[in-house]
Amino acid sequence: MTKDGWAATGDIDNQPPPLENHNLFTTDRALREATLRDGAAWAESGLVRYGATLGTAEVMALGRQANQNPPRHHPFDRFGQRRDEVEFHPAWHAIMQLIIGEGLHAAPFAEPRPGAHVARAAAYVMHGQVEPGSLCPTTMTHGAISVLQRDPELALMWLPTILSRTYDSRAVPVTQKSGALIGMGMTERQGGSDLRANTTRALPVDGSGPWETGSRAYRLTGHKWFFSAPQSDAHLVLAQAPGGLSCFFMPRVLPDGSRNAIQIQRLKDKIGNRSNASAEVEFDGAWAVRLGEEGRGVSTILEMGTYTRLDCALGSAGLLRGAVAQALHHAAHRSAFQLHLVDHPLMGNVLADLALESEAAIALSLRLARAFDEADHDPASMAFRRVCTPMVKYWVCKRAPVAVTEAMEVLGGNGYVEEGPLALLYREAPLNSIWEGSGNVMCLDMLRAINREPGTLDVLFAELRQASGADRRLDTAIAALETEFTGRADREHAARRLAEALSVALQASLLVRHAPAAIADAFCASRLGGQSGRAFGAMPAGVDCRAIIARAMPCE
Repeated sequence: MTKDGWAATGDIDNQPPPLENHNLFTTDRALREATLRDGAAWAESGLVRYGATLGTAEVMALGRQANQNPPRHHPFDRFGQRRDEVEFHPAWHAIMQLIIGEGLHAAPFAEPRPGAHVARAAAYVMHGQVEPGSLCPTTMTHGAISVLQRDPELALMWLPTILSRTYDSRAVPVTQKSGALIGMGMTERQGGSDLRANTTRALPVDGSGPWETGSRAYRLTGHKWFFSAPQSDAHLVLAQAPGGLSCFFMPRVLPDGSRNAIQIQRLKDKIGNRSNASAEVEFDGAWAVRLGEEGRGVSTILEMGTYTRLDCALGSAGLLRGAVAQALHHAAHRSAFQLHLVDHPLMGNVLADLALESEAAIALSLRLARAFDEADHDPASMAFRRVCTPMVKYWVCKRAPVAVTEAMEVLGGNGYVEEGPLALLYREAPLNSIWEGSGNVMCLDMLRAINREPGTLDVLFAELRQASGADRRLDTAIAALETEFTGRADREHAARRLAEALSVALQASLLVRHAPAAIADAFCASRLGGQSGRAFGAMPAGVDCRAIIARAMPCE
């Protein structure tokens, strides 16, 4: 201040401190409670440790640096020979060491135990708030393990290295590596989601090649429009074999140390996910091993897709929580019109509404993760997993971009600059709704699960009815849904509305059973009875905004 009481030019006040050096697990009550109730109480100490690590200023800075310095493609060496390498910033490698060291790529398979998927899910939600691009290769590796386990030869050769918690980015044969990551290549420029329109050809080579694979060795010629994480050590890809569309395991480096015939044409210039590489590639007789039967490629690779779809929902729940935490922190420190923003009634309505969306997304996503833990020994959990994986992916991934945008508006101009924390989350938010199947594909997959397996819908309604009698509005919503599914002939036309209604009802059921009364009441009041889908901040009178905000506030 100057002597006459006026602010000096360089004085800075009324600016919130950065939200850093806080624990992402202990300050997220909804995440912590869901982790404990869904079977991962044994992992609490590890999650507290990881939450503290992720919340440090140093790790958050690494996340920013990795996104500010995207990967670079080097197609040729200085002599004009194909190089096809992708160069990453050191911050990317540091983040990858962190996430692989935590086992998010493999822990439920490497160390199976009750609640393993829930424990991983909680860590995944936290990590996505700091650096979501690194989730992509982590997710694909996790999903690929379930496919590779069914192939004794590849499992023997690759799984010990994949299951390792060592991050090894070297382009060398798997026998020389201490850790390995797996990517995928499914879509092509002419087909997109219509995978059976793929034109890449796979010709058997009668067992010749670097491994003894009998009739499973092929040479692939064609392209992939999206080749996710080209830096991975191997990819699961789809190609047309003589017997139809089939799934193949394609290593980046062959046992003799030579590069496979995978030519990177360019890296995608993506809106978000900037730290991670996605590529367009061509195969010029690339060597690969068939996984599963010829003609069964889609069903084979969709085993991987089931796990990656779960991660899409978890990743979006993480983005949502990260954005809401930033908005709450900002509003608690920033003043306008003689009050902190959080104390203005209308802003309180917005913030509480956002907090409800975040808690509901976490509750729903972790409940789905529990079904992955229980599916192998419980048919009902398998049915729940089958119908809810596409449904939950659809809804949580649809809600995240809207919520992140609203959170950015809370910060005003400070939110709409690349220096701030919201820009990274905002650019990432649409991705999960697109990746691993668009919204329409998810809703149709939900209907297929209901139609193909008798009793699947009964399992879903049994879950919903666990909250019967606790809230009249929820009882009414469940009854309306039961009527919707009785003799309806135009389900495909209504698939999005049905997926939304089922997801919201399931979120309400979970919150009514497990959340504080203020949370459950506000959620049912604002989202049932045709109320969902409105702008945030339009909750009716009577909801306890202060209690909701206090529960979600990112402070110890």
